[in-house]
Amino acid sequence: MRVAVDAMGGDFGAKVMVEGAVRASQENQIEVLLVGIEALIKKELDRLDHSKAKVTIIDAAEAIGMGEGLLSFRRKKRSSIRIGTQLVKKEEAQAFVSTGNTAAIVYTSKKVLGTLKGVDKPALALLVPALSGLTLLLDVGASVNCSAHHLQQFAIMGRIFVESVLGLKNPRIALMSIGEERTKGNDLIKEVFERLQSSPLNFIGNVEGKDIYSGKADVIVSDGFTGNIALKASEGVVETFFKMARTEIMKNIFSKIGFILMKRNLKKLYKKVDYSEYGGAHLLGLNGACIIGHGRSNPTAVKNAVKLAKDFVVGKVQEKIQKEIGQAFSEI
Repeated sequence: MRVAVDAMGGDFGAKVMVEGAVRASQENQIEVLLVGIEALIKKELDRLDHSKAKVTIIDAAEAIGMGEGLLSFRRKKRSSIRIGTQLVKKEEAQAFVSTGNTAAIVYTSKKVLGTLKGVDKPALALLVPALSGLTLLLDVGASVNCSAHHLQQFAIMGRIFVESVLGLKNPRIALMSIGEERTKGNDLIKEVFERLQSSPLNFIGNVEGKDIYSGKADVIVSDGFTGNIALKASEGVVETFFKMARTEIMKNIFSKIGFILMKRNLKKLYKKVDYSEYGGAHLLGLNGACIIGHGRSNPTAVKNAVKLAKDFVVGKVQEKIQKEIGQAFSEI
């Protein structure tokens, strides 16, 4: 199993990416192709014990920064993102992992890999923790401007993914809106509601942002703009909550004692909501496996993203989507 890793991606660059990739190789028997500026990768490898890791450096002379735009995506032909996706295209790697510029990854992977037959736009699909089990939220940032047809496709891809990866038969599909009633939402949401309502999917209606983590639905469908805002807002709430909790804990001796007594359970809770435990999001609908991690990923998150890519390939999820998608679209 070979996974190409963008060693230049994320907010922290090669230091975090190389360490995470090496740990993934050591712990999960994965051959990692580190794509990026060779000298920087070698420098990071030299500070690590990578004797038990299977790592190959693929030189890429250019890197795309987190704030760069479309002109850079097109101009930088030797970027780590482009070369990484080309390795998948040429079947020299089975998957590509990056924590870099999401827009650049989506744009380049679409250009290099293309989409599956019958898919108009890819969707960034993220498994998030719920009160019981996991919920798939898509799209969380790949396709901002969507039509009703695109959201309909996202629902079908989400159903196939959840059935294939989580083993849930006939998963509950919901639509993100500003209210549960079918009359709530803008014209786009109302049209999608009618389409999903009349489809063979197990559509349970609208859900609100507060329901993302409730476990009410197995798949929640949204356009990339709304989904990304909902995801980032919830991340901010979690981070703020724990910061506020730490501040309150330090105020007096009684709260400190309470913290000591609850520390073990608080660690379990934090681990459940920590994005690094889930690695990254799948870019569904591409003609190739691509995982996009959080820009602030630490080595643990990178390691888990690489493992996620392996699980995606080993589970033949891409093949299952390709096999079922034509039939699924013809049903609607």
